[in-house]
Amino acid sequence: MSTRTFLRDNGLSLGFGALFLASLVGQAFAGLADFNDRQLARGSQTVGLADYLTSSSFAVDVAENWQSEYLQFFLYVFATVWLIQRGSPESKPLSRVGRETDRDQLLGRHLHRGSPRWARAGGWRTAVFAKSLGLVMAGLFVLSWLAQSVAGVSAYNAEQLSEFGSPVSWGGYLVSADFWNRTLQNWQSEFLAIGSMAVFSVYLRQRGSPESKPVGAEHGVTDESG
Repeated sequence: MSTRTFLRDNGLSLGFGALFLASLVGQAFAGLADFNDRQLARGSQTVGLADYLTSSSFAVDVAENWQSEYLQFFLYVFATVWLIQRGSPESKPLSRVGRETDRDQLLGRHLHRGSPRWARAGGWRTAVFAKSLGLVMAGLFVLSWLAQSVAGVSAYNAEQLSEFGSPVSWGGYLVSADFWNRTLQNWQSEFLAIGSMAVFSVYLRQRGSPESKPVGAEHGVTDESG
Protein backbone atom coordinates (compact mmCIF):
# COMPACT_ATOMS: atom_id res chain seq x y z
CA MET A 1 0.00 0.00 0.00
CA SER A 2 1.41 3.37 -1.01
CA THR A 3 1.65 6.30 1.40
CA ARG A 4 -0.87 8.25 -0.67
CA THR A 5 -3.37 5.38 -0.51
CA PHE A 6 -2.86 4.99 3.23
CA LEU A 7 -3.42 8.71 3.82
CA ARG A 8 -6.53 8.71 1.63
CA ASP A 9 -8.04 5.59 3.25
CA ASN A 10 -7.35 6.83 6.79
CA GLY A 11 -7.80 10.56 6.31
CA LEU A 12 -10.58 10.95 8.88
CA SER A 13 -8.74 9.25 11.76
CA LEU A 14 -5.40 10.85 10.84
CA GLY A 15 -6.95 14.29 10.47
CA PHE A 16 -8.73 14.19 13.80
CA GLY A 17 -5.70 12.56 15.41
CA ALA A 18 -3.60 15.52 14.30
CA LEU A 19 -6.22 17.99 15.55
CA PHE A 20 -6.34 16.14 18.88
CA LEU A 21 -2.58 16.31 19.34
CA ALA A 22 -2.43 19.98 18.30
CA SER A 23 -5.22 20.95 20.70
CA LEU A 24 -3.68 18.89 23.51
CA VAL A 25 -0.37 20.72 23.05
CA GLY A 26 -2.23 24.04 23.00
CA GLN A 27 -4.11 23.07 26.15
CA ALA A 28 -0.81 22.19 27.86
CA PHE A 29 0.73 25.61 27.21
CA ALA A 30 -2.46 27.56 27.92
CA GLY A 31 -3.08 25.51 31.06
CA LEU A 32 0.47 26.07 32.25
CA ALA A 33 0.13 29.85 31.84
CA ASP A 34 -3.19 29.86 33.69
CA PHE A 35 -1.85 27.61 36.45
CA ASN A 36 1.20 29.82 36.99
CA ASP A 37 -0.96 32.95 37.02
CA ARG A 38 -2.99 31.44 39.84
CA GLN A 39 0.17 30.36 41.65
CA LEU A 40 1.54 33.91 41.52
CA ALA A 41 -1.79 35.36 42.67
CA ARG A 42 -1.61 33.37 45.88
CA GLY A 43 2.12 33.87 46.37
CA SER A 44 3.20 30.34 45.43
CA GLN A 45 6.03 29.17 43.20
CA THR A 46 5.51 28.74 39.46
CA VAL A 47 6.22 25.40 37.75
CA GLY A 48 7.77 24.32 34.46
CA LEU A 49 6.03 22.53 31.60
CA ALA A 50 7.23 19.05 32.60
CA ASP A 51 6.00 19.49 36.17
CA TYR A 52 2.65 20.81 34.95
CA LEU A 53 2.14 17.92 32.51
CA THR A 54 2.61 15.42 35.34
CA SER A 55 0.43 17.36 37.76
CA SER A 56 -3.06 16.43 38.92
CA SER A 57 -4.29 19.81 37.69
CA PHE A 58 -3.50 18.96 34.05
CA ALA A 59 -4.66 15.35 34.43
CA VAL A 60 -8.08 16.26 35.79
CA ASP A 61 -8.71 18.80 33.02
CA VAL A 62 -7.91 16.20 30.36
CA ALA A 63 -9.74 13.30 32.02
CA GLU A 64 -12.97 15.20 32.67
CA ASN A 65 -13.26 16.09 29.00
CA TRP A 66 -12.50 12.56 27.84
CA GLN A 67 -15.09 10.99 30.12
CA SER A 68 -17.82 13.33 28.88
CA GLU A 69 -17.03 12.49 25.25
CA TYR A 70 -17.09 8.74 25.86
CA LEU A 71 -20.34 9.16 27.80
CA GLN A 72 -21.77 10.85 24.72
CA PHE A 73 -20.80 8.01 22.39
CA PHE A 74 -21.81 5.29 24.87
CA LEU A 75 -25.28 6.76 25.33
CA TYR A 76 -25.72 7.47 21.63
CA VAL A 77 -24.75 3.93 20.63
CA PHE A 78 -27.26 2.40 23.06
CA ALA A 79 -30.02 5.03 22.95
CA THR A 80 -30.38 4.94 19.16
CA VAL A 81 -31.23 1.22 19.32
CA TRP A 82 -34.63 2.11 20.80
CA LEU A 83 -35.11 5.88 20.48
CA ILE A 84 -35.74 7.67 17.19
CA GLN A 85 -35.99 11.22 15.88
CA ARG A 86 -38.23 11.29 12.84
CA GLY A 87 -36.46 12.91 9.90
CA SER A 88 -32.95 12.81 11.38
CA PRO A 89 -30.12 10.89 9.65
CA GLU A 90 -28.79 10.29 13.19
CA SER A 91 -31.82 8.07 13.81
CA LYS A 92 -33.10 4.79 12.43
CA PRO A 93 -36.53 4.77 10.78
CA LEU A 94 -39.47 3.65 12.97
CA SER A 95 -39.66 0.29 11.20
CA ARG A 96 -36.21 -0.69 12.50
CA VAL A 97 -36.54 0.27 16.17
CA GLY A 98 -34.94 -2.31 18.45
CA ARG A 99 -32.21 -4.90 17.92
CA GLU A 100 -33.37 -5.66 14.33
CA THR A 101 -33.53 -9.03 12.62
CA ASP A 102 -30.65 -11.35 11.72
CA ARG A 103 -31.25 -10.38 8.10
CA ASP A 104 -30.88 -6.68 8.90
CA GLN A 105 -27.75 -7.38 10.94
CA LEU A 106 -26.23 -9.91 8.50
CA LEU A 107 -26.16 -12.72 11.04
CA GLY A 108 -26.82 -16.46 10.85
CA ARG A 109 -27.58 -17.57 7.32
CA HIS A 110 -27.28 -13.96 6.17
CA LEU A 111 -23.54 -13.76 6.88
CA HIS A 112 -21.21 -12.70 4.08
CA ARG A 113 -17.89 -14.25 3.15
CA GLY A 114 -16.09 -11.20 4.48
CA SER A 115 -18.07 -10.96 7.74
CA PRO A 116 -15.90 -10.55 10.88
CA ARG A 117 -14.72 -13.80 12.46
CA TRP A 118 -16.53 -13.21 15.74
CA ALA A 119 -19.77 -12.49 13.87
CA ARG A 120 -19.44 -15.95 12.29
CA ALA A 121 -18.34 -17.73 15.48
CA GLY A 122 -21.74 -17.97 17.13
CA GLY A 123 -22.40 -18.35 20.85
CA TRP A 124 -20.97 -15.94 23.41
CA ARG A 125 -18.39 -14.52 21.00
CA THR A 126 -21.04 -13.29 18.57
CA ALA A 127 -23.15 -12.03 21.49
CA VAL A 128 -20.20 -10.01 22.82
CA PHE A 129 -19.20 -8.78 19.35
CA ALA A 130 -22.79 -7.64 18.75
CA LYS A 131 -22.44 -5.25 21.71
CA SER A 132 -18.69 -4.58 21.46
CA LEU A 133 -18.89 -0.92 20.39
CA GLY A 134 -21.13 0.06 23.28
CA LEU A 135 -19.16 -2.04 25.76
CA VAL A 136 -15.84 -0.46 24.77
CA MET A 137 -17.32 3.05 24.93
CA ALA A 138 -18.81 2.27 28.35
CA GLY A 139 -15.49 0.89 29.56
CA LEU A 140 -13.56 3.94 28.34
CA PHE A 141 -16.12 6.22 29.99
CA VAL A 142 -15.76 4.43 33.34
CA LEU A 143 -11.95 4.44 33.14
CA SER A 144 -11.78 8.14 32.26
CA TRP A 145 -14.35 8.95 34.95
CA LEU A 146 -12.20 7.13 37.50
CA ALA A 147 -9.10 8.94 36.23
CA GLN A 148 -10.93 12.25 36.60
CA SER A 149 -11.97 11.44 40.16
CA VAL A 150 -8.46 10.34 41.22
CA ALA A 151 -6.74 13.33 39.60
CA GLY A 152 -9.53 15.59 40.81
CA VAL A 153 -9.17 14.70 44.47
CA SER A 154 -5.41 15.22 44.22
CA ALA A 155 -5.84 18.64 42.60
CA TYR A 156 -8.56 19.59 45.06
CA ASN A 157 -6.47 18.62 48.06
CA ALA A 158 -3.44 20.49 46.73
CA GLU A 159 -5.57 23.62 46.48
CA GLN A 160 -7.03 23.03 49.94
CA LEU A 161 -3.57 22.69 51.49
CA SER A 162 -2.30 25.81 49.73
CA GLU A 163 -5.18 27.71 51.30
CA PHE A 164 -4.74 26.01 54.71
CA GLY A 165 -7.91 23.98 54.26
CA SER A 166 -8.51 20.35 55.18
CA PRO A 167 -7.89 17.63 52.54
CA VAL A 168 -10.63 15.10 51.78
CA SER A 169 -10.67 11.40 50.99
CA TRP A 170 -11.49 10.03 47.54
CA GLY A 171 -14.95 9.03 48.75
CA GLY A 172 -15.46 12.45 50.25
CA TYR A 173 -14.45 14.10 46.98
CA LEU A 174 -16.96 11.98 45.02
CA VAL A 175 -19.82 13.61 46.93
CA SER A 176 -18.31 17.10 46.87
CA ALA A 177 -19.68 20.08 44.97
CA ASP A 178 -16.35 20.51 43.16
CA PHE A 179 -16.49 17.04 41.63
CA TRP A 180 -20.12 17.25 40.51
CA ASN A 181 -19.70 20.79 39.22
CA ARG A 182 -16.85 19.58 37.00
CA THR A 183 -18.77 16.47 35.97
CA LEU A 184 -22.20 17.92 35.25
CA GLN A 185 -20.93 20.95 33.32
CA ASN A 186 -19.38 18.49 30.85
CA TRP A 187 -22.33 16.12 30.74
CA GLN A 188 -24.91 18.81 30.04
CA SER A 189 -22.87 20.13 27.12
CA GLU A 190 -22.72 16.64 25.59
CA PHE A 191 -26.46 16.07 26.01
CA LEU A 192 -27.13 19.44 24.38
CA ALA A 193 -24.80 18.62 21.47
CA ILE A 194 -26.46 15.24 20.83
CA GLY A 195 -29.97 16.65 20.99
CA SER A 196 -29.10 19.64 18.81
CA MET A 197 -27.53 17.45 16.12
CA ALA A 198 -30.52 15.12 16.08
CA VAL A 199 -32.98 18.00 15.64
CA PHE A 200 -30.96 20.32 13.38
CA SER A 201 -30.18 17.49 10.95
CA VAL A 202 -33.92 17.06 10.31
CA TYR A 203 -34.15 20.49 8.69
CA LEU A 204 -30.58 21.45 7.78
CA ARG A 205 -28.17 19.86 5.27
CA GLN A 206 -24.44 19.58 4.62
CA ARG A 207 -23.86 18.44 1.07
CA GLY A 208 -21.60 15.39 0.87
CA SER A 209 -21.55 14.64 4.61
CA PRO A 210 -22.63 11.17 5.82
CA GLU A 211 -24.03 12.95 8.88
CA SER A 212 -26.56 14.71 6.65
CA LYS A 213 -29.41 13.60 4.45
CA PRO A 214 -29.19 14.39 0.73
CA VAL A 215 -29.84 18.08 0.12
CA GLY A 216 -33.11 17.41 -1.70
CA ALA A 217 -34.47 14.85 0.79
CA GLU A 218 -37.78 15.58 2.49
CA HIS A 219 -37.58 16.78 6.09
CA GLY A 220 -39.64 13.83 7.33
CA VAL A 221 -37.39 11.19 5.76
CA THR A 222 -35.33 9.45 8.42
CA ASP A 223 -33.09 7.12 6.41
CA GLU A 224 -29.68 8.50 5.39
CA SER A 225 -30.39 7.40 1.84
CA GLY A 226 -33.17 9.98 1.65
